[in-house]
Amino acid sequence: MPFAQPSSVVIAGSGIVGAAAAYFLARRGVRVDLFDADVPASQATGAADGAVSVASKRPGPMMEAALCGIALYRQLARDGLFADCFKSRSTFIVATSKAECDVLEAHSKALAGAGVRTATLAPQAARNRFPVLSPDALMIVEVHDEGHAIGYQIVHRFLTAAGVVVHRGHAVESLLLASDGSRVEGVATAKGDVRADAVVVAAGTGSARLLGIEHALIPRKGQLLITERARALNAAMPGAIMSGRYLLSKGSQNAPQAKLPKGLGLVIDPLQTGQFLIGGTREDHGDRRNNDIDAVSRILRDAVALVPGLADVRLLRSFAGVRTAVIDGLPLVGRLPHLINAYVATGFEGDGICLGPITGKAISQMVCGETPDMSLAAFDPARFGKSETVAWA
Repeated sequence: MPFAQPSSVVIAGSGIVGAAAAYFLARRGVRVDLFDADVPASQATGAADGAVSVASKRPGPMMEAALCGIALYRQLARDGLFADCFKSRSTFIVATSKAECDVLEAHSKALAGAGVRTATLAPQAARNRFPVLSPDALMIVEVHDEGHAIGYQIVHRFLTAAGVVVHRGHAVESLLLASDGSRVEGVATAKGDVRADAVVVAAGTGSARLLGIEHALIPRKGQLLITERARALNAAMPGAIMSGRYLLSKGSQNAPQAKLPKGLGLVIDPLQTGQFLIGGTREDHGDRRNNDIDAVSRILRDAVALVPGLADVRLLRSFAGVRTAVIDGLPLVGRLPHLINAYVATGFEGDGICLGPITGKAISQMVCGETPDMSLAAFDPARFGKSETVAWA
């Protein structure tokens, strides 16, 4: 029997993944009801660093997904949807110690081996390209064809183009199961039941409670900083700076140095506004609503050490957010085990901005019975199907 495209879909969560899925489904003529416990982009999407990047990825499914994600950003920019909210630029990974040089050399080879366009800059070339960089930089690898996007702007573009209205402050409380338990018939909310042909759960940390998978998901805090405008300094930076330490904090390379205080790394991104976004941390503990002076001072100290000119730039604000991670380090994307018309997309941690649009497109393709543009095999939620600690709804 040919697969029948659903006429209606409920999506739980209006972050970048939920908004992208809504956009791609609406383009197919599917009626979308989008629910959020708060407002669009109010959680991880609104507190993200905006990196559309493969620079910190190891070869494997996350790198492959990131490359698909970057390609879709470029396509949507060419098509006009992201025309003025996606900034194309390189990422420069900088090592300032022998240990970081060793990690960066191995990581650069791994990126190049996977087909990523990179270049190792000789000292004089580095000074010419990056005159504002500290002389302490021992090795610089440029990762080409990267980008940056502000999460809430991308969400706004998706929702506006789709014509989808978000049911704000209106959380999905549970899935409505058919009597035989093989499919969903909609969702239950505090304001009543909503029927639909399919359901997509893209609710970040809220997905844990909704699906009964609290032990599989980890809320991980990140702290970020925003400076005032410093246009001359900003213009002297041809791309984002990533400290070699970031590779260690993110676990991009297996090394004894991987466990740093608060998972402290460093990224300095020159924004189109003339400001700088500086981050950040990866924390499995602490108050996830606020910044702390220890983390902020460490980030600022390391930023000034790499770009001394930042010492004369004022910090405007700091903010923190919670990103949803999965216990095995890979997101959950795909059909829920034992349910033929329910899907989940969560657990991207710091990669949600890069992977959000391509994941939303892939989910829309699955919902409509098509093979997704990117491989989702490694992200299949069924990998937890027999776990004693994970009880799927």
